[in-house]
Amino acid sequence: MIAILISVGMATLDTAITNTALPTISVSLGTDGASVIWVVNAYQLAMVATLLPFAALGDLLGHRRVYGGGLVLFTVASLACGLAWSLPTLAAARAFQGLGAAAIMSVNAALIRFIYPPSRLGRGLGLNALVVAVAFTVGPTVASAILSVATWHWLFLINVPFGLGAMALSLRTLPATTGSGHGFDPLAALLCAVFFALLILGLGTVAHNGGIGPAALQWVVALVCGALLMRRQAGHPAPLLAVDLFRRPVFALSSLTAICAFSTQGLAFVSLPFLLQNVLGHSQVATGFLITPWPALVALVALIAGRLSDHYPPGLLGSVGLLALAVGMGALGWLASPGSHPSNAAIVSWLMLCGAGFGFFQSPNLRAIMGSAPPERSGGASGVVATSRLLGQTLGAALVALCFHVSLPGGPAIALWLGCGFALVGSLLSGLRLVVARPATAGR
Repeated sequence: MIAILISVGMATLDTAITNTALPTISVSLGTDGASVIWVVNAYQLAMVATLLPFAALGDLLGHRRVYGGGLVLFTVASLACGLAWSLPTLAAARAFQGLGAAAIMSVNAALIRFIYPPSRLGRGLGLNALVVAVAFTVGPTVASAILSVATWHWLFLINVPFGLGAMALSLRTLPATTGSGHGFDPLAALLCAVFFALLILGLGTVAHNGGIGPAALQWVVALVCGALLMRRQAGHPAPLLAVDLFRRPVFALSSLTAICAFSTQGLAFVSLPFLLQNVLGHSQVATGFLITPWPALVALVALIAGRLSDHYPPGLLGSVGLLALAVGMGALGWLASPGSHPSNAAIVSWLMLCGAGFGFFQSPNLRAIMGSAPPERSGGASGVVATSRLLGQTLGAALVALCFHVSLPGGPAIALWLGCGFALVGSLLSGLRLVVARPATAGR
């Protein structure tokens, strides 16, 4: 577990710390702000495009092999990022780093399933959720601390010793899982990668006001690739898009619940800084402290909820958690209304409720997804977990941009109310898992 949590922590941290360092990197490399965004985009696109192909490889070759290869690639790419001398070299190294992160994140939940017995799986997945939340929380702080004493290169070089340590632990302790024996289809993997890459690019185009025409073209090509992928893999026992798993009601509802919940998170985390700084007049430092209770409560409650999910239905826990999240988002939307002057105590209180609600959903939902898939499809299920999270976060960020286009002064409030709606839909979907015929433990 230490080996897995180190690698998952690094992959999550490298998503969070780079945003903080973009202005510094831009000045150092002599490039403009629009171009330096590719330091982030290259990493995210490489991740989302290859998560499911790597998950399929995990089911074919064994999860330990894919995880180990991803860890090696991530560590080497981190060294390349630290030695980069220009924006193209840094963006290319970040793309390879994203590939390594995708390999790690695509099978980490599958490996946890083989480490813990079924009766304690929720605890292991709760630990995983805890590390993700903590890494996400401390990312900006870690970046600021490193930049205060060293250059931006050390944001990536610091991964190297941790990566080497995780490799040593992995070789000695990770369980070896057997492959399914199904062949790997490179063309299907390419179609899957193009499908998700263009889907995310289209959302990014809309978010950056690139016009509906280019975004529509990207989405049309993505849909064509998706249709070709479905046709090519029709009847395949382990398809990349996990159609076989989505036929299981609990799995499908859990995945949709995750997309709704992470869309809410994306809407909140992108809009809250604008609300706190531009509308309520708080400083950047104060904004960071005010937002911290959300991820901090996620980290605390996710560990507790993981243990509870070993004894209570994940559908019930997730429904209660997302209902609390919806209440918190609605309250924040009300506080963001024109003329409102909320106290810091009120803001922190509602953010704590949001964090507790999200944490109460996260671990049980992860357990439901993994527990509803058969053991031989653990890699595919693990890939869907990571893909659902990235799709939700990206959709939420894009919707914030649309809210700002509709009304710049009222954009944060609109985004928060929209997040409230997503959380309510997620709570409903989670509750439906209590009434579907197949239990969350089917196929175990």
